[in-house]
Amino acid sequence: MAVSTVPNRLFIKLLLGFWLCSSLIIALVGLLPLLQQSHDRAPLPPHLEKVLSTIAKRIQENPALLESDFLRRWERHRDMEGKPLRVYLVNSQGQVVNTHRVSRGVRSFMLMADEEKQPISHQFKDELVFGPYQFNLGAETYSLYGRLPDNHPRPWFFFFAENKLLTLSLAIFLSGLLCGLLAWHLGKALNSLKKSANALAEGDLSHRVDKSTTQRKDEIGQLAKAFNSMADSIESMMNNQQRLMGDISHELRTPLTRLQLSLALARKKGQQTAETDRIGYEAEQLEKLISELLELSRVKLSTNETKVHLGLAESLSQVLDDAEFEAEQQGKSITIDIDEEIELAHFPKSLSRAIENLLRNAIRYAASDIQLQASATADQVKITIKDDGPGIDAAELDAIFKPFYRPDSARQRESGGWGLGLAITEAAITAHKGKIKAENRIPTGLKVTITLPK
Repeated sequence: MAVSTVPNRLFIKLLLGFWLCSSLIIALVGLLPLLQQSHDRAPLPPHLEKVLSTIAKRIQENPALLESDFLRRWERHRDMEGKPLRVYLVNSQGQVVNTHRVSRGVRSFMLMADEEKQPISHQFKDELVFGPYQFNLGAETYSLYGRLPDNHPRPWFFFFAENKLLTLSLAIFLSGLLCGLLAWHLGKALNSLKKSANALAEGDLSHRVDKSTTQRKDEIGQLAKAFNSMADSIESMMNNQQRLMGDISHELRTPLTRLQLSLALARKKGQQTAETDRIGYEAEQLEKLISELLELSRVKLSTNETKVHLGLAESLSQVLDDAEFEAEQQGKSITIDIDEEIELAHFPKSLSRAIENLLRNAIRYAASDIQLQASATADQVKITIKDDGPGIDAAELDAIFKPFYRPDSARQRESGGWGLGLAITEAAITAHKGKIKAENRIPTGLKVTITLPK
């Protein structure tokens, strides 16, 4: 068997989708602090270094200034482009000697500068801190730091670095959105496959997966093509089976006709006996069975009939007249409630045969009352047939629509038949792309509901 060299595209989609999604979110969250740091931190600018060096020289030239309010007077009289400068003098033990009011930003900057081991400047949210400028005074080493109120424009994305909870929430939302899009991309095709499989299971052999799914280049597209190929084979096989059944039934009529002709000639010659009467009876039963098989085959193949848009009451008029007459002959009442305005596209002969079979069953098994009601909505027509007979065992409700099945419970085989009437009914409803369901009534009786699309 040849080994396929086509890569597992669905696996690649899932892998790349989730991996790229998580990697992108992690990278963005992780890079924000680094981007902010590279943007905010820079080597100490020469003009700021000159300011610190000037102050340091003044102190070195006159050490007594440390004992005075020199630095405070400097802050009052010196500025940088109109911005007040604040100076911090730090001794070798890391203590600020000229003030006790040190902002959190300055303390953070001192740690940063200590790690960098060189003079730098750092832009905080509303201030610029720079330094240190080191100088010696006797045996003591001092460091000078400066602070300016400053608020430089910053890239908009730094807002997220400063609002970590919001950034985390946004990251969760974006990852959910990306994963949701991937799930929708895969789920849409799988849902199409599911609908096609359900339609095929319900008997709609003509249903296929849509082109947008079969044209995909991954495994789902290959599965859709395989499904359509399988559906083609099943439809062809079932149609061939029905044609074979119809052909066999048709061919059986030739020897049956000869048998009936021979019986007629024998009776004409006075050779009628109990045996010939029995043969004649069985020949009639066989003729009816063949007719039923041909009808079932014709309905399933939907041949020799065209859909027409017609009123429901008009299509069923003859069937309803016959049902009223039959019920009256048996001393039973039948109530018919069909709105004259109900119209739908249907096969008149097939639908009439389906309703006729249901009405005959209802009349046959009803104690006294049969009801037929039809109602319509914007997109479907609902037909309900009820009787007050003995009903059917719950386990047999779905099986009564199978060919040759006759319930051996509440409704006995006393009426004869071959169990093809309801199978023909179910085939006719399926040909209309409708649904049929049987359920027991309380306290007794059977209710059959037909739903047809308009």
